[in-house]
Amino acid sequence: MYSTFATIIIPAIVVFVTTFYSTRFLISYLFGAGIIAEDINKAKPVRLASSGGIGVAFGMVFGILLYIFGTTFIFNPVLDITALMAVALSVSLVTFVGFIDDINVKTEKVMSTDMKDIRQGLKQWQKPILTLVGALPLIAISAGTSTITVPFLGIVNFGLVYPLLLIPLAVVFIPNAVNILGGFDGLQPAMILVASGGLLLYEIIFGTGTSAYMGAFLAAMLFSAVLAFFPYNKYKARIIPGDSFTYAAGAGLAVIMIMGNAEAFGIIIFLPWVIEFFLHARRRFKVRDLGIRQKDGTLKAPYGKKIYSLCHLVMNLKKKPVETDVTLWLTILEVAFVAVGFGMKLLGLL
Repeated sequence: MYSTFATIIIPAIVVFVTTFYSTRFLISYLFGAGIIAEDINKAKPVRLASSGGIGVAFGMVFGILLYIFGTTFIFNPVLDITALMAVALSVSLVTFVGFIDDINVKTEKVMSTDMKDIRQGLKQWQKPILTLVGALPLIAISAGTSTITVPFLGIVNFGLVYPLLLIPLAVVFIPNAVNILGGFDGLQPAMILVASGGLLLYEIIFGTGTSAYMGAFLAAMLFSAVLAFFPYNKYKARIIPGDSFTYAAGAGLAVIMIMGNAEAFGIIIFLPWVIEFFLHARRRFKVRDLGIRQKDGTLKAPYGKKIYSLCHLVMNLKKKPVETDVTLWLTILEVAFVAVGFGMKLLGLL
């Protein structure tokens, strides 16, 4: 038992330190390289280094490689090394897609997702196609377990449908869904912290066998990396997460659910992003989450009473909302869905 927890806690600490200092380095490096984004929620638009997710992905992968190193020189492996390498490659490939999206920065503003921005990024249809590549390592090893507990239906064995269809769908959908909800200081890392922390607790409390150990290990790597990144992105942010963050974090959530056999619980805690996806779909994804900043610093919903994002919902329900209100209330929403997931598990519905 001690060895099991040590092989999670020690890499998690190393991941935190690695991500914290690599992000500090990236702030100046990315800004100097011209990989920037504009924060228009402030009184005067501020240009900040973007693609902070590179540090998060680096920390996660470093933690996985540290475990592999340990199995060679210190302890006998419990987790499948081939599976860990596939996970590291999958996260890296999906993060790379996000990084490509981040580096397409223009000298002048262009129209992008229903607003003018200096970052143009990839075309909407290109992102899911490119992220599909990240599923190949997991398909190659037939990752996860094809038997899943489906809420209200019970145990279902998906057979070959699981590795050939469900895994690619998860790797494509989850990072791209995470990517469409954001634009406010601290919002994306705060929600990912809650989701990954929920998955970590789920694996520790309810998980069984090697899959639970794998899920807990990967959840700890993601949680530690995002926790280290959060101080740099909280209000007022020093770096923008960028698509490299949303894609790295989304890939991280996907592999935790798949490798940890936590798909049913994962679906419940991921519902805020699913709702966001369908809200954006109502306007064919040509939606801006950001509000219109007023002279007193409050935010006005960009489409009036029409709701095309959970961010718009907060702006309509909260009297004189400010940027931190959006982050706070959507983080609370994610906490609520994690609580619902645990409640359903305790009631035997998962």
